[in-house]
Amino acid sequence: MTDRQQLIAGLIADVPDFPRPGVMFKDITPLLASPAGFGAAVTALVEAAPRDIDVVVGMEARGFIFAAPVALALGAGFVPVRKPGKLPGETISESFELEYGFETLTVHRDAIRPGARVLVIDDVLATGGTVGATAALLRQMGAELVHVAVLMELSFLEGRARLAELGVDNVTAVLTV
Repeated sequence: MTDRQQLIAGLIADVPDFPRPGVMFKDITPLLASPAGFGAAVTALVEAAPRDIDVVVGMEARGFIFAAPVALALGAGFVPVRKPGKLPGETISESFELEYGFETLTVHRDAIRPGARVLVIDDVLATGGTVGATAALLRQMGAELVHVAVLMELSFLEGRARLAELGVDNVTAVLTV
């Protein structure tokens, strides 16, 4: 593990039984509170990204935190993918299963032009549901999902394998646990 990865990993707290019994929640708030840690995380995500990106997409809510500074660093636009009822314009939606329930994501129908090269950024890759639903939204829009970069991959939940089944195979993680 590199010094940067050790810094990041040391600032992520495990919270047992949240949001329900049996789930080990990865709390990134200590990482965000540390300028050195947050900067290291953003730098690592930027370094993992291809350079010819038009748009960086971040999913609600913690994906926003990382995707926006990555977009700025890459000179790309940022598009938020949100829960239903949070965007004012015409939206498209995709529902999916989480490791502890169901969710729906939405995006403005006209937020990304067809053919745009898109980088998806999120904090955690768990079961792959959030990224998979986002990939489906991008397909509906005619965008090209070029790469997915996450801060942390929970490999025991096999999200990467699920994404491969959905045709999403260009995924990197700063940390794998």
